[in-house]
Amino acid sequence: MGLGGCIILIATGAILTFATDWDMQGVNLDLVGIIFMIVGLIGVATFSSIAKRRRVVVRPTAPVDEDRNRNGYSDGYGV
Repeated sequence: MGLGGCIILIATGAILTFATDWDMQGVNLDLVGIIFMIVGLIGVATFSSIAKRRRVVVRPTAPVDEDRNRNGYSDGYGV
């Protein structure tokens, strides 16, 4: 489940908990909404921790000046 799925779970749970007044026999929609929100928050936390580990920092390399290192000397002597 990606980040979008987690956000949808949180939004659906909030709607079921706070914005509806339906009564279904045998189902407590407030509890179902709270469960959806908790699962969505766990998913966001898991997704963000995995995304942090996947980031790889590649340090930029300095460009090599071919004219400067032509004779094997980098300080100008031997040119």
